[in-house]
Amino acid sequence: MSIDTREAGAKHRSRHESAVPHHNEGEMQQSPGDAALLDIRPVRARKEVITSKASGTDPFDRGIDWPVVTWFGALHVGALAAPFFFSWQGFLLFAVMQFITGSIGVCMGYHRLLTHGSFTTSKPMRWFFAFMGEMSGEGTALQWVATHRKHHAYSDQDEDPHSPRHGGLWAHIQWMCPNYGRKYHDELYQRFCPDLLKDQGMKLLHKLFLPIHFVMGAIFTAIGYAIGGWYMAMSFLTWGMFLRLVWVLHITWFVNSATHMWGYRNYKTTDDSTNLWWVGVLAFGEGWHNNHHAYQRMAKHGHRWWEFDITYIQIRVLEKLGLIWNVVHDVPGRKLHAEVDHA
Repeated sequence: MSIDTREAGAKHRSRHESAVPHHNEGEMQQSPGDAALLDIRPVRARKEVITSKASGTDPFDRGIDWPVVTWFGALHVGALAAPFFFSWQGFLLFAVMQFITGSIGVCMGYHRLLTHGSFTTSKPMRWFFAFMGEMSGEGTALQWVATHRKHHAYSDQDEDPHSPRHGGLWAHIQWMCPNYGRKYHDELYQRFCPDLLKDQGMKLLHKLFLPIHFVMGAIFTAIGYAIGGWYMAMSFLTWGMFLRLVWVLHITWFVNSATHMWGYRNYKTTDDSTNLWWVGVLAFGEGWHNNHHAYQRMAKHGHRWWEFDITYIQIRVLEKLGLIWNVVHDVPGRKLHAEVDHA
């Protein structure tokens, strides 16, 4: 399913507007960096367009980004071998690593800490979160944070990197395939994550993205071999690396695609964001996406009692342990409407 036109996107929004309260742009919570980074509110942001299209019309004008396509293709091919090397030890490694890299790395680290500043922590902890996020296979902190801040700046507008208004498959995976060129990425980082560019640790992790995965794959293979020979080595590699990476990629990509297409809305926002229960469950609380778009800096994404947010629970635990602080638990004046629209 895809949403290919502005008209379809407008119809999608209109279904919700009578059932949800309006939040002015001034009430929206901004990402870290404050005025020094950018004013991410749509009105001003649209005046400073960074286009992702080489000619202004077709994102594939420069061709395909073959390193990216090869990376994702190799992961999916490797994942196909996992059923032939099943072991309970490999499955346990898959379960643990998908949680660590998905919830702690992407959702807590890349998203709520580095992108939106939902809490504060020490520099070594920031590097730890960035490393765990990098282990998800979704790119480096610079790439992820800059792209996500741009998404909030232009959410469901033409300049949004991954809006379903340009197609559901585009929002899910195709948006990463065009070759935008080195200049585009350099300008993207300078515009949307200048704070991370000043951090030498983040820049080092950016350079080590592929080596980190090769080393971890070798470590998992060696551990598996030590436990049960070559069969177990392949089990650890296919389940702990390939299948786990593909799983985490897709459950988090559903936040870009599915939660801008289906679901209900607690808040009226300027985009198509929705809350979708199955993405909320699979993606560690990220599926309550309309809540997040309404209040971007809030560490808690689940705003109703049934909106379970395992990542926020971990944030509360780390806060109690004194490992993080300045957690944005709520926003002054936040009001939740009594009714929701089940679209």
